Amino acid sequence: MQGMPDQAKHISSSFDAALGSLRNDVLMMSSIADRMFQTAFGALLSRNCPLCDQVMAEDEEVDTLEKQVDQEGVSLLIRFHPLASDMRQVISAMKVSRSLERVGDLAVTIARRAKRLNLRLPVSEVALLEPAYQMTLAIFRDGVRVFAESDCELARTLKLRDKQLDVLTTDLGEKLVARATANAEFVPSYLDLIFVARALERIGDLATNIAEDAFWRDQAADIRHMQGASGSAGT
Repeated sequence: MQGMPDQAKHISSSFDAALGSLRNDVLMMSSIADRMFQTAFGALLSRNCPLCDQVMAEDEEVDTLEKQVDQEGVSLLIRFHPLASDMRQVISAMKVSRSLERVGDLAVTIARRAKRLNLRLPVSEVALLEPAYQMTLAIFRDGVRVFAESDCELARTLKLRDKQLDVLTTDLGEKLVARATANAEFVPSYLDLIFVARALERIGDLATNIAEDAFWRDQAADIRHMQGASGSAGT
């Protein structure tokens, strides 16, 4: 804008740079969490203990980045006192980073359960989790895409897909309980698989939260409790 004082230009430029750094840290977190999730499930399918250890080692990097995002976000709020949409940019990044840290924790949960399973005889029911895993991974990646690309229409689709994932994981849990009842010697393994299914369900919830936080950032509207995918946005 013509006539903008140099000081105002400097402040605006400094804020944009700091916000870009914050956003990049969140996207880095999403990339690591995605890799951890894939590696953990791959370790489960392949009975690979070193992969389990790799997931647990990477969790520290996600935790460190979450702390960094929090510190950067608080610093931005204190230094620049952003208003309206700028403040939503900062707060949503901090909320999304918290969800990503929890996704990393759940990947570690899967890796730990996989490591226990790997120490016992194989159970064929591991394969039952693959459809839920594929659905969860797709929902998670789309949640991150909403954050990265401000795709508000995509954001509206995630709650319904998350409910479908809930149905799938609930059905999976019931099947595993039935198998445990019929095969008592494999009860510990079936319990581990039930906990993996619950982790998948929770990752779906967190991915939906990420999309909803990004929607709020862009539209100043809360779609968390809207029914279906066609709720109207605020302005």
